[in-house]
Amino acid sequence: MTHVAATAAPAPDLPAGGGPIGVVVVSYGSADLLRRTLGRSGLGGDDVCVVVVDNYSTAANRRAVAELGQAHGWTVVCLPDNRGFGAATNVGIARARELGCETFCCLNPDASVTPEVVEQLRVASLADATSVLAPRIVDSTGRTVFAGSTLGLADGRTGAPHSPTRSRGPVENWLTGACLVLSAGMVDSTGGFAEDYFLYWEDVDLCHRVLAAGGSLVIRTDLVAVHDEGGTQGERRGRAKSDLYYRYNTRNRLLFAARNLSRPQLLGWLLRTPAVSWEILLRGGRRQLLHSPRPLLAAVRGTGEGLAIGIAALLLRRRSGPGGRHAPARCRRHLARGRG
Repeated sequence: MTHVAATAAPAPDLPAGGGPIGVVVVSYGSADLLRRTLGRSGLGGDDVCVVVVDNYSTAANRRAVAELGQAHGWTVVCLPDNRGFGAATNVGIARARELGCETFCCLNPDASVTPEVVEQLRVASLADATSVLAPRIVDSTGRTVFAGSTLGLADGRTGAPHSPTRSRGPVENWLTGACLVLSAGMVDSTGGFAEDYFLYWEDVDLCHRVLAAGGSLVIRTDLVAVHDEGGTQGERRGRAKSDLYYRYNTRNRLLFAARNLSRPQLLGWLLRTPAVSWEILLRGGRRQLLHSPRPLLAAVRGTGEGLAIGIAALLLRRRSGPGGRHAPARCRRHLARGRG
């Protein structure tokens, strides 16, 4: 098992240079969030290039994002449609590279981080380009909400390392994409974010490929980013999460298995899908089900889409023999058809 390195040591005292860091933020209807978070962060200057990639939502939001970019000196990349998180992040990283960046900080629009934290992450990435780094994530009250997570390779359960619901079998670590720093070399080694997830699990998939490429995952517990999870999805009742959360988490769990795991592992994940999908739904609490059937319907839809992807990959692998683990393109078309 590969362990996430948790360190409270300060970044090494390195000379300045090494190129600026590109802070890449994906926006979708997020102008108000960007105004409250990124707009107040103070990020910019010689060592930071802010790149906002706007997935199209409305003309009014696009104008607002463009105006924010002009006011704060951000580079704004306007996409003609909504390409999802992974594809838009890759566009932002490519633009940041054109601006001379050698390290990249992927940041959610509902997250905020100080220039000092970004600089320490930049220096740490330059010191070890094979490491992917993340700060400790807290909410607006200061409560830690992420300090590393595990993925159960036997069943596809995710959770904190010491969570009672974590997988009992072998696990692999991963870092959240809410605030994630990686080098240009690691982008080249892994190919960047997989673009067929659309939303959720892209960070799990990237971390899996980082480890496979010989890289390491590092949690900087001395550094903090603030993230009020789900701010991009609007206000919801209590613990309830968005319909998109349930749909894409249940579906993309099985897309990850189809892309990355062996046939026996994929079969194990498929067999455990009803139980794990129910656990994902209950992350929003049982009470949400008393108010609306929509969370349940979203989870059922995502589970069905994921099962279609997983079963197709299982059958195709049986016909083609024990070759590579990545699902063929024919299998991944199931995801593309279900993005609406």
